[in-house]
Amino acid sequence: MSDPSTTPGHTAQQKIDTSVPHSARIWNYWLGGKDNYPVDEQAGDAYTAVFPGIVTIARSSRAFLRRNITHLVAEAGIRQFLDIGTGLPTADNTHEVAQRIAPESRIVYVDNDPMVLAHARALLYSTPEGATAYIDSDVLDPDTVLEAAARTLDFDRPIALILSNILGHIPDYDQARSVAARLVDALPSGSYLSINDGSRGIDPEFDRAQDGYNESGAAPYVLRTVDQITAFFDGLELVEPGVVPVTQWRPEEGADAHAPELIGEHGGLARKP
Repeated sequence: MSDPSTTPGHTAQQKIDTSVPHSARIWNYWLGGKDNYPVDEQAGDAYTAVFPGIVTIARSSRAFLRRNITHLVAEAGIRQFLDIGTGLPTADNTHEVAQRIAPESRIVYVDNDPMVLAHARALLYSTPEGATAYIDSDVLDPDTVLEAAARTLDFDRPIALILSNILGHIPDYDQARSVAARLVDALPSGSYLSINDGSRGIDPEFDRAQDGYNESGAAPYVLRTVDQITAFFDGLELVEPGVVPVTQWRPEEGADAHAPELIGEHGGLARKP
């Protein structure tokens, strides 16, 4: 295994604030990870007390991403990935799934959380045939992300852009669409866009729980309607079955047998013509 490269950005020297709950660490807690602090566990427990289904959403989201990557590598022949808003490393990270199938795969992770940066070098390793890199940057600065990613990825060959539960962190919908479009515009024909985000209007309890969380003063995460999530794929060719609850995107026999059919998290995968 080879050591990944890390490109520091404007947050590289930030200290990790363990006195305030952070969404990436709370998500890690819901996934069963250990990279969190008591304040994150308290916030996570307070949320699950209102809406226990958030744990199912978190874990179903992760399973959706794994199935997406498996399809991209095994069926679509993709060997390059740009994963923005990767969050804290857990089991079945993008590079692990991709390189198990195609060891030559190249993956670039992007996040602006100083705790994610602190764990990147220790946890994100590549096969000798492939490569991984970590960029300390913000999705709101797509030009910087693309410039840095080009040091590892070949933008003359198809790339899969992964935006998993990141666009909801951009409160303004028009801005979120603009950022996604700018990133997709930079990709060559034959590339793919994978998106999954929390969906509004599916589960009233989830809507209320997330609205309450956003009103608490924590960094907000905006739930969007299925139509709004679908519109991120405008101009692209959606892969069947389209934008659906993440549990219903190509579920695996056995592994996904007990997953709920309707869930407040929708996602899809689309190809750039």
